[in-house]
Amino acid sequence: MTTTQQDLLPGTRRALTHRIAVAQAEGRAPSLVAAVVRDGRTVWHGSRTSVDGHGPDEKVQYRIGSITKTFTAVLVMRLRDDGLLDLTDPLEKHLPDSGAGEATVAELLSHTAGLAAESPSPWWERTPGSLRPELADVLGEQPYRHPIGRRFHYSNPGYTLLGALVEKLRGAPWEDVLRREVLEPLGLDRTGGQPLAPHAVGWAVHPWADVMLPEPLEDLGRMAPAGQLWSTTNDLARFAVFLVRGDERVLSAESLREMRTPSAPAPEAADVGAGYAYGLGLELRHSHGRVLVGHGGSLPGFLAGLTISVEDDVAAVVLTNCTSGPLVATVAADLVRIVADAEPRIPEPWRPMRAADRPALELAGQWYWGTHSFALRLMADGLLSLGPLSGNGRTSRFRANGDGTWTGLEGYYAGELLKAVRRADGTVSHLDLGSFTFTRLPYDEDAPVPGGVDPEGWRGIG
Repeated sequence: MTTTQQDLLPGTRRALTHRIAVAQAEGRAPSLVAAVVRDGRTVWHGSRTSVDGHGPDEKVQYRIGSITKTFTAVLVMRLRDDGLLDLTDPLEKHLPDSGAGEATVAELLSHTAGLAAESPSPWWERTPGSLRPELADVLGEQPYRHPIGRRFHYSNPGYTLLGALVEKLRGAPWEDVLRREVLEPLGLDRTGGQPLAPHAVGWAVHPWADVMLPEPLEDLGRMAPAGQLWSTTNDLARFAVFLVRGDERVLSAESLREMRTPSAPAPEAADVGAGYAYGLGLELRHSHGRVLVGHGGSLPGFLAGLTISVEDDVAAVVLTNCTSGPLVATVAADLVRIVADAEPRIPEPWRPMRAADRPALELAGQWYWGTHSFALRLMADGLLSLGPLSGNGRTSRFRANGDGTWTGLEGYYAGELLKAVRRADGTVSHLDLGSFTFTRLPYDEDAPVPGGVDPEGWRGIG
């Protein structure tokens, strides 16, 4: 992926450099490297380091911790799209005797399976994976902490189970499947389970003194699908583009949109902060009026963050080599905000449809749900867009099914069916949207409004 510094204004580039300089200095990070992606390509790269005369570039590997989970989730979604499983399948259907077979695949992906956050002691991130050779060793004697499906509870063992599921259904080790199905097609040749030079060394910085201690480097074994990977800003920038646009060789844009949709009950704000949600292997945060998607990661010696604003088509990657230090998720969000605010996205030129969909065009215009007024618009991409004409109200876009019906894509009407009900002469009587009746006039007496319309019609007082 080519880095083109000149694509950003000098003031924007300076603001980005200032932000990571403050993060590295105040966070006391041995090194910090970052990249920004806009419109599908890297437009800025920056780094700060405590070593004079040296700055890590976009090809230096850092450990990315739980960003690994997003890669694992992509593999699971590929299994679904290939027809090898359904997200509602209990794990037991594909991985018998796992010890947590009642949980569904979707619940494992969204951290709602009720499993423990960590594997039994000793601390799995600082000890060899050989201490936990089997799934039973990862889960322990009491794997559950909460009722299945009732609440969000982040679980590293849950993603170990998903990695085992990938291995079972693909008949190959998790990392081999990942390389064949994701890394190689996307050109992520500096991402993998083991470090390749040049790579950063992980450090612990003393909390009360400016001294450091090297962190042990462990192979996580069975826990690898939850946090094993090493990567670079260059590779993660490519991965960010994929997470927005998709790649038919790996996963469709529609399946990635599904991953970016909140799937878990809202967690306690004290644990993750306000405005947090979790999809299928992706975190979602609300920040400065934006919805940001991506994932964070940490392992002893390393912190990592990948953040994307889909609406702005801007993404940021931040990697550093210290156990605790800069709040990389906040830094990444700030890098996105700096670019999106300073250089807002220029909309594509408006263009008309290539050919009008006449049945859909007939539905465009003003409709009423009771006395609430809505506009139904036919968009150039062939979707129908429904939204209130004033005030707050439910909005959604609808995709044509090819049989005169449309399916909702988001919001309250996601998955709900919209259909035009016609009279005997073929004219449209009303719209049926998930049993709600939309009419051309408020409580139209010529339409079958549920409950009927008072025969005396509209009137005043007196």
